[in-house]
Amino acid sequence: MTDPEMTAEELHELARGQADLGEVRGAPAPDPVNAPMIRHWQQAMGDTNPVYLATGVAPPAMAQVWTMPGPGERPDDGSPVTDVLAALDRHGCTGVVATNCEQTYHRYARLGERLTPATRFTDLAGPKRTALGVGFFATWTVTWYAEDGAPVAEMLFRVLKFRPSETGPTTPYPLRPAVNQDTRFFWDGVEQGELRIQACADCGALRHPPGPMCPVCRSVARTHTVATGRGVLYSYVVHHHPPVPGRETPFAVGVVELQEGVRIVGNVVDCPIDKLEVGMPLRVTFRRMDDRLVLPMWTPEEA
Repeated sequence: MTDPEMTAEELHELARGQADLGEVRGAPAPDPVNAPMIRHWQQAMGDTNPVYLATGVAPPAMAQVWTMPGPGERPDDGSPVTDVLAALDRHGCTGVVATNCEQTYHRYARLGERLTPATRFTDLAGPKRTALGVGFFATWTVTWYAEDGAPVAEMLFRVLKFRPSETGPTTPYPLRPAVNQDTRFFWDGVEQGELRIQACADCGALRHPPGPMCPVCRSVARTHTVATGRGVLYSYVVHHHPPVPGRETPFAVGVVELQEGVRIVGNVVDCPIDKLEVGMPLRVTFRRMDDRLVLPMWTPEEA
């Protein structure tokens, strides 16, 4: 439901009031930093570095994990972000997509520590016309503190809250990948019906997503190999809400482990959601979205 009475100026006034609240502390993490969660996170991320558990610390990028609510949980922690996002929803900006996430690490979180998040709303920009629709960019910062009050990590997070099109998918397809010098080879391959995986030209290590430097030998010499396009479903989520331009919900987004050993994210199609199973064999399929864009997706091997 939209709130036509709330103008852009009133939205900005609300945002300024929430920013004036400063840093608002939430509830401490329900569980202390612990080895089982670190182990699960490393397995999910493919991080084989043994130093974390060996030295009793957590990977820095796990900061958000310790205080993230579970499915269906909506803790009333007084976050200054909540009222702004709810007002944007009432204004009709029900679509949401993350645009920036910048993390700063002050020190490692240690086993047994219970972290506490503190949120500061910093900015609301808009209305702005984007490829997804007219919307507002909301920015806030979360800092995680240890029990002694020392900051462990902080994260700047920015989302675009936009008004979804009421006429369904547009032409051209509204969601377009970012293409740069590191990823152009991949999208050139997709256009030709090839699933290309970046490889180090010196040590041969494969990596995805593409990047400027080999994480194994630190070489900046790059090449690529053409994957078989076959793998297994390593993990998946089913997206129900919010609406996504150009897509009908619900739809499945999977992490696919390729035969070559790397993992890639993509939509799983041509399979009922209740038939999805971790470990099921998949193969790549290339779907043309408009005159300029082809996307790699994943379908059951037998489809």
